Amino acid sequence: MLFEDLKLSNSIQKAVFELGYLEPTPIQQQAIPLVLEGRDLIGCAQTGTGKTAAFAIPIIHQLHRIVGSSKKAKQIRALVVTPTRELAVQIGQNFDQYGKYTNLTQLTIFGGVSQVPQVDVLRKGVDVLIATPGRLLDLHKQGFIDLDHLHALVLDEADQMLDMGFVNDVKKIVKLTPNNRQTLLFSATMPIAIRELAEMFLKNPATVSVSPVSSTAENVTQQVYFVDKTEKRNLLYHLIKNDNLSDVLVFSRTKHGADNVVKALRKNGIAAEAIHGDKSQNARQRVLDAFKRKEVGVLVATDIAARGIDIDQLPYVINFDLPNIPETYVHRIGRTGRAGNGGIAISFCSKDEHGYWKDIQKLIKVDVETISNHPYPWHEGTPETASSPQKNSNRSGGAHKSRKSENAKQNKKRWY
Repeated sequence: MLFEDLKLSNSIQKAVFELGYLEPTPIQQQAIPLVLEGRDLIGCAQTGTGKTAAFAIPIIHQLHRIVGSSKKAKQIRALVVTPTRELAVQIGQNFDQYGKYTNLTQLTIFGGVSQVPQVDVLRKGVDVLIATPGRLLDLHKQGFIDLDHLHALVLDEADQMLDMGFVNDVKKIVKLTPNNRQTLLFSATMPIAIRELAEMFLKNPATVSVSPVSSTAENVTQQVYFVDKTEKRNLLYHLIKNDNLSDVLVFSRTKHGADNVVKALRKNGIAAEAIHGDKSQNARQRVLDAFKRKEVGVLVATDIAARGIDIDQLPYVINFDLPNIPETYVHRIGRTGRAGNGGIAISFCSKDEHGYWKDIQKLIKVDVETISNHPYPWHEGTPETASSPQKNSNRSGGAHKSRKSENAKQNKKRWY
């Protein structure tokens, strides 16, 4: 199927063609016709599969038909609720791109910045509102947001909104919208709590599930290093320095841990920045922009903050800390190997995380290559799987092959 085969307006066809969209991704191919039919929808797909376009394009098509060239005051007819500023900005940019040849307008609102510019635009009127939950409820309470004319409600990254404690805010927001709205719920994972949420707010929804959460991209090379917990920062520096890595996204389990990793890398001349919930909204955006411009070679992020990172050519993802939820591993490494590009996903596993790694392996069912010959292995032995690379492993054939032990000994040093 080609985009031109979808029943979309010429204005949208022109916009997506200029963006280089020829064939819709699987979730777009399945979701767009259902949204155009007016169905409520539950969409489950990994990051990088085109979820935003799957709801933004048909919404723009529908609103363009409704609004047309009307000179009447604009009213909010579509609302997209998403957990973080980074995601909101990204979605707003997508709406601008897909709707560039329509007369639709969008506004992105979020907390952590002055509300004055946002309120000024709201007073003029917009067709599409993209918002984080807190700022949306705040401005509605102040009387600046009217959702009585809403046609479509999108709950994006629903699992992360749940994890961030936004579930009550989401329930409040839904109650502010008309009962005859169309509701679309998108999520990278679909835990029971999200299914229960969908049952509350969606009417006879269609379900689209693409790339099950247990699957990892075939073009992502996965490797694991069994490393002593106290040596993780040494190993990270060793890999970055020896293999001259850049454009590296490093995942830390905690905000404090992310800051410590950045501090250690900077101390040794590595341009690194952290992005997490304790950073101000403006600071997070500046860091993300600097990383995209390649002014920062290493970005250390927590899972929630990383949801707003949308980079097609990201060659390296490193799990400095393993996630305790196996599905999160799939989501993390899905940050690389996007848009047909290859990528390398490296995981550091300490003894206290070995149970997490076993759970991850059960989920993904992939033989991950073990790099055992490195300067910082577990003390007092390593697990069976660390003795040698597993058969049929996912190898890169590149710079991350294990070093000779002689070189490893020479390179082993404490640097933090």
